[in-house]
Amino acid sequence: MYTKILIPVDNSEDSTAAVKFAVELASDIKESPTLSALHVYAARLHNERFMEMEATLPERFQDEALLKEQRKKHDTLITDGLRLISDSYMNEFIELCEGKTVKHNALHREGKNYTEIISEMKEGGYDLTIMGALGLGRVESSRIGGVTERVVRRATSDLLITRAAAQDNGNLLVCVDGSPASFDALRKAVAFARILKAPIEIVSAFDPDYHRVAFKSISTVLTSKDESIFNFKEQESLHDEIIDKNLAALYQGHLDRAEEYAKAEGITVTSTLLSGKPFDEILRFAEQTLPKIIFMGRTGVHATDDLDIGTNTENVLRETTTNLYLASGSFALPAKKTTDKLNWTTEGEEMLKRIPIFARAMAKKMIEETAKREGLTEVTAEFMQRVRKDSGM
Repeated sequence: MYTKILIPVDNSEDSTAAVKFAVELASDIKESPTLSALHVYAARLHNERFMEMEATLPERFQDEALLKEQRKKHDTLITDGLRLISDSYMNEFIELCEGKTVKHNALHREGKNYTEIISEMKEGGYDLTIMGALGLGRVESSRIGGVTERVVRRATSDLLITRAAAQDNGNLLVCVDGSPASFDALRKAVAFARILKAPIEIVSAFDPDYHRVAFKSISTVLTSKDESIFNFKEQESLHDEIIDKNLAALYQGHLDRAEEYAKAEGITVTSTLLSGKPFDEILRFAEQTLPKIIFMGRTGVHATDDLDIGTNTENVLRETTTNLYLASGSFALPAKKTTDKLNWTTEGEEMLKRIPIFARAMAKKMIEETAKREGLTEVTAEFMQRVRKDSGM
């Protein structure tokens, strides 16, 4: 799965953790990937700042010939000095790679840090980038560094964000929400589980209160006439009967499919359904279980094509103290095997399409479960009308 891994370095604690993690990971992979450590230094930026400050120098230093000479000395000092520092940052990386017989490269780029990291990621065709959450500019209240956050938003490949304070041992925690990106995170976690010989814990979190809160808000602004046009009572009933009662079942279904996939791959796995604001539940669960890595899709089930990072993933990125893997790909889990498949008539499928899209999957699940309980093999429009009537909608 991994042939080329990029590790941006800056000699910070989290960056050093990224280097050590990458070397250990590569040494445990049978066909060891090539590790490329990258340090970006900004000689031109320092020279620009030096020239901006020239106007503040005392009058005796304002001679143009003297300034020109100072610029030349400063340029040489900064360029050579920063490159020397950049080379020094690579020493530990090179020693670790040679000690583990891991293929490696030491790269240097001049320019704006996050811009050059993204350029190297794209031009180098890396499968994975491992980088520290915080750089040298961290303060006590820091949660995520500016460079790391900018890279996360612009990266097109997978990222593993490391923290020096993260657990060395523990389960791999995978968060699934039914999206292809979350199932890709599961797929990557399975690969890591084999390499690290670690079990997997899968969680799926749903928010049972959002729709109820939204309808309460709507009820305070609609007039009686608006309520009748909006069919407010019917819409509210739809949420109560389908969404609130079947949301847990829908997310439990995601868990079941994910667990079935991991077990089929020979991985030790457990699963837990969480109820509440997803990112909050994930953070709380991680605090309790202390996983080695959290795996999440970069975006979630409600993603659009132009979205750079999902809300829940972003909040976990900002608040967690655990290593965090962000999967950027898409993966479809194998279809669940079943011997009691239901057929849908054309009329039944047309009626299903008239259910609002946000409730359609849950409505379909409820209808099919009802049909199976009654021993039916076909879902018709008449049956769907009876289910609707029986449920009070």
